[in-house]
Amino acid sequence: MASNQKFRDLEWVLQAFHNESLNLQSISFYLSQPVSGCFQETETSMNINISSDSLEYFSLILLLLGPAKNSLLSLRNLEFHCVEWESQQVQNLGELLDSNLNIKQLVFRQNRFDADCLSEFSDILARNGAIKEVMFSESHIGTVGATFLASALTLNDTLEELQIWEDSIGSKGAEELSKMIEANSMLKLLTIFDSSSITATPLISAVLARNRAMEVHVWSGERGDKSSKVVEFLPENSTLRIYRIDISGACRVACALGLNSTVTSFDMTGVRLKSRWAKEFRWVLEQNQTLKEVTLTKTCLKDKGIVYVAAGLFKNRHLERLHLDGNWFSGVGVEHLLCPLSRFSALQCQANITLRSLTFGGGRTKIGRDGLAAILQMLTSNETLTRLAIVDDQSMRPDDFFRIFKSLEKNASLRCLSLQGCKGVRGERVLQAIMETLQINPWIEDIDLARTPLHNAGKADAIYQRLGQNGKTELEPENDLLKDMPLTEPKSCRVFFCGQEYAGKTTLCNSISQNFSSSKLPYIEQVRTLVNPVEQAVRTVGMKIKTFKDEDTKISIWNLAGQHEFYSLHDLMFPGHGSASFFLIISSLFRKPSNREPKTSMEIEEDLQYWLRFIVSNSKRAVQQCMLPNVAVVLTHHDKVNQTSQNLQATVNSIQKLRDKFNGYVDFYPTVFTVDARSSASVSKLTHHIRKTCKTVLQRVPRVYQLCNDLIQVLSDWRSENYNKPALKWKEFAELCQVKVPSLRIRSRHDNKEKIEMRRRAVATCLHHIGEVIYFDELGFLILDCEWFCGEILGQLIKLEVRRQSSAENGFISRKELEKILRGSLQSQIPGMGSKVFENLEANDIVHLHNKIMALKNQHGATYSLEKYLISININGIHIRIELGGQLGYYIDILACSTKNLTETLRLIHQLIIPAIQSLCHGVTLIENIMRPECVQNLVPPRYRKSQFVPLQQLKQALLSVPAESMYDYQHTWDSVSDSGRPILRAGFDLARDLLSDDDFREVLHRRYHDLYNLAQELQVPPEENPDEAENSLANTVDNVKVDPSFGGIAKGVETVLQRLKIIEQEIRDLKQEIQGLRYYEHRLLIQLHRKVNYLVNFNVQIEGRKVPNMFYFVRTENYSRRLVTTIVSGMTALRLHMLCEYRREMHVVEDQVGCEIMHIDNTAIKCLAPYMTKFMKLVTFALKIGAHLAAGMGNLIPDLSREVAHLGESSLMYGAAGAVAAGAAGTAAMGRINGIRNRNRNTGDIQQDLQAAQQWVVDFLRDRRCSTGKDIADKFGLWRVRYRDDGHIAWICRRHMAIRANEIIEVPL
Repeated sequence: MASNQKFRDLEWVLQAFHNESLNLQSISFYLSQPVSGCFQETETSMNINISSDSLEYFSLILLLLGPAKNSLLSLRNLEFHCVEWESQQVQNLGELLDSNLNIKQLVFRQNRFDADCLSEFSDILARNGAIKEVMFSESHIGTVGATFLASALTLNDTLEELQIWEDSIGSKGAEELSKMIEANSMLKLLTIFDSSSITATPLISAVLARNRAMEVHVWSGERGDKSSKVVEFLPENSTLRIYRIDISGACRVACALGLNSTVTSFDMTGVRLKSRWAKEFRWVLEQNQTLKEVTLTKTCLKDKGIVYVAAGLFKNRHLERLHLDGNWFSGVGVEHLLCPLSRFSALQCQANITLRSLTFGGGRTKIGRDGLAAILQMLTSNETLTRLAIVDDQSMRPDDFFRIFKSLEKNASLRCLSLQGCKGVRGERVLQAIMETLQINPWIEDIDLARTPLHNAGKADAIYQRLGQNGKTELEPENDLLKDMPLTEPKSCRVFFCGQEYAGKTTLCNSISQNFSSSKLPYIEQVRTLVNPVEQAVRTVGMKIKTFKDEDTKISIWNLAGQHEFYSLHDLMFPGHGSASFFLIISSLFRKPSNREPKTSMEIEEDLQYWLRFIVSNSKRAVQQCMLPNVAVVLTHHDKVNQTSQNLQATVNSIQKLRDKFNGYVDFYPTVFTVDARSSASVSKLTHHIRKTCKTVLQRVPRVYQLCNDLIQVLSDWRSENYNKPALKWKEFAELCQVKVPSLRIRSRHDNKEKIEMRRRAVATCLHHIGEVIYFDELGFLILDCEWFCGEILGQLIKLEVRRQSSAENGFISRKELEKILRGSLQSQIPGMGSKVFENLEANDIVHLHNKIMALKNQHGATYSLEKYLISININGIHIRIELGGQLGYYIDILACSTKNLTETLRLIHQLIIPAIQSLCHGVTLIENIMRPECVQNLVPPRYRKSQFVPLQQLKQALLSVPAESMYDYQHTWDSVSDSGRPILRAGFDLARDLLSDDDFREVLHRRYHDLYNLAQELQVPPEENPDEAENSLANTVDNVKVDPSFGGIAKGVETVLQRLKIIEQEIRDLKQEIQGLRYYEHRLLIQLHRKVNYLVNFNVQIEGRKVPNMFYFVRTENYSRRLVTTIVSGMTALRLHMLCEYRREMHVVEDQVGCEIMHIDNTAIKCLAPYMTKFMKLVTFALKIGAHLAAGMGNLIPDLSREVAHLGESSLMYGAAGAVAAGAAGTAAMGRINGIRNRNRNTGDIQQDLQAAQQWVVDFLRDRRCSTGKDIADKFGLWRVRYRDDGHIAWICRRHMAIRANEIIEVPL
């Protein structure tokens, strides 16, 4: 009964739609029904049945649904069943879809369309921007319908799902849909159920070729009534699965897959393939960079096909898993397949190093003798494969598997071996080989013997037990592999003596040693001073290390060499993060100890500043600083100084200035030690400071690993057992840990080798930081005798004169010749002196270390020349000089000379030179400057170039501060330079466009465009209809051509020069055109700004009858200059209120305006003024930024807008062409069209309300200040009240406008 009450007739439906009494989300039409009527299933869904004799109701209902009605705004889905469409009905449907943009889904089941209806529906779909899903089921649209749908979706950019079920679109329809896919990037789901599987090939090929993230499902029912899937692509997991395809289609898919970047897993299991497809797939393996897994199981590939796959593996660098089981290849195929995974000599590199898992085998795979030999070779030489599966093999015997397991004893990479179903895995001999292998090879984690005779006989349990598979639980991953290593307080501290040569560091160190040498403080190094005098005479000057014992604390003094050639070693010896160490910077008060010529305070400051920069830059390289570097200053040769010397006081002042400069970067000891380095009594206070500071530093630095203390003794014992050998290779160190240190030992095959290796390296690094060893990770050895290494190795390497001993050219030498020189130089010729360097370190290690110190990196394609403080490079026709600024210089000059344009030269410098400098200057901030071109042309000496540069950012800011028409001709002036009255460089100028590259100059233009774009957004400036923009650029440059010494060659050379001049001339025209566009947009936007402000001025004439000006701003006085206030906060003081001249379209700041002082900003003022400041001052601020030169007096008020108004717009460079602002304005206008109707009333009301509050505050404020009459306002603000003759609006304008616009205004005095 209830169902009968819900069933209504069609007249009721028409009336309900007419009265808008229904709120439906889904309507389903069923035509050709026995009885007409409607049935409302739920409150939001309705089924409408229409019989054959009531078809006219169908059109009436569509017509009623067409006009936009409030009750139908919730309608989302329309379904049509058994509809035979006519042209008029399709048009009615189109009107409905055009008027109701909330409809998202259309479903057609068992419909019928003729060609005209399909064409009409195609037009509807092409113009519709709301529908998300269209589905045709058993509607027989065929090839014609598919063609029309394809043409519509080529234009439609909103439809996301298209489904065609139980149809036959044919190969032509599929090709048309594939063309649509190439153009449409919005479609997310495509489902086709076709009578033929041939439709899948063009569809999936288009999706792959265009890298579409589109889910694809293609089904076919050509095998009788049974339907089956043909192709499936799931972009969420990047998996492509092909179930059925012919060979030509497979080749086409392979071609599309070559450059695809959306597929990571490719599965063709069960598809019959041939060598023709494998030939195409070889190209896929060579070109594709995203494919990670390929499954070709049971594809009937034979030897020839496998050869093509193997050829692709030689060049593949991304595939990780390959499955080839169930194919028909033989031992020849196995041999080729494993070739890229094998090495056949120690000098050969493995071709493929990315494949991790390989599976092959099967009943029809005949591995044979050749295949077995290839497997054995691969297992003994491969270093990357982690999983190997040989499944269901019938050809190999038990002896073959015995040999396979024996070869695994030498393999350190394989983790999993699967031999499922292999008939040859049987017998005691094979079982014994497996057990022996597991004892020797600890890295095998899993051996899968399922379905093998050994497993079926129950003999595999012992293997699984050995592997630990029974009851094995997965360990939780550790977040910190070093966390469980116990820590302890460090016991040793290093003191670094830094200073120039002749500073007295060695003498000071000897005097300190005498203070340490007592009965309680044994001097460990005292024996070393008693060596024979011959050795002392020839010992290389360099770094020295002396060690003392203070109770339980070990103190070592590292005397860094002061000679400039040793400076490259200082970075190597710098203490690491958390190291217990501090620094003494030692400087002599005299230039040389042999005379009494004192250093100036500037010279001492320069000495100290170099070492302070060295300490700060190296300490900033640490990822995390636990404490600032501790620094103390020591001045030597104080005994030669007169106590009343003014120079000494100037030196003290310079040191204090350095202390202030480096405050926050180093921990300065407040006392400056002045000592006589020869006197033990004079250095007693310094010795006490060293002892005290060592204990303080040891308490503050992080704790070290407990293993370090254990290893110190282990390494000492090892040296005693190995004839006091000073160096230890990393492999020897690993073996020593395995034997002597239980906590650093690999215990079983389940141990994490990477974890143990990481622990070993962490302990070695910790030993390096505390000064017990010298450890270079990339060189692979530990130095146990630090002083031997610094003196015998580094000291000789750094002073090695390679040029004099070889035929080296341009500062470079071959590796073999360098090794020969090293062998001859490092072996001392004096009896009893040699330390047998090459018995402790190999020549290859020494060469590597030498190159690390000298930073020699040979880059192909360039010619280098190395000299002291100079590197000359000739690369691609560009001559570059890289000069280090003096002995203690903290700047690097890069001089370049080339026939190429400035932009090409600077790009080369930024791509090659600057990154190389930055890689060697970790922790150092580099500031880029532009040198005067005349200094480069004439190679002016560095001492005269110190003032001849301009910071790059400063020059850009200067360009931004000038009008657009002046940017192209802006000049930077240079000061003159003279030496003793002799002129070196005259005063001059260079155009900014000649100093900057095209990229930098355009960056300045784009920043100006960016400001214009932000202003266009604020003003909502509509775009021009037909902007006339010329974007002519010549990208091709003329290559360097050698001129043939003949009349024809000379003519050709002249022609080349003329062509280059034309290119340069065109570039200048383009740049001028871009500046012209910038001027046009500045003018246009400023006019629009004045129009907006004029509207804001006159929107509310009722407030006090416009008795006071409306356009006001605040100024703060700082350092005798006025700064514009862009934001106000409660509590601000000492502000002044100023008024703008309000003359329409010519608003400006009034010069010499007195204004009113505001003593304090309270919360009431904030409430009234804050909205005004954010809405109106935003526009004024942008106007000041882009056009200060157009409004008199504004320029002096501009603050640092990049900081003051960072919230008003992005500061990044956004656009790179003259049309960028037009595009931005167009985008703003488009947003205005979308949100304008909805927000216009609300925004207007907000602005009016905000301005009313602000203007009322101004009225009350001026009344309180007794400035309410016209005379008072004229006195304080220089403004007079006038009325425009044309529109009657009132404004407050300045005296100048009163005079020049007298015929347009009438004065209205108060």
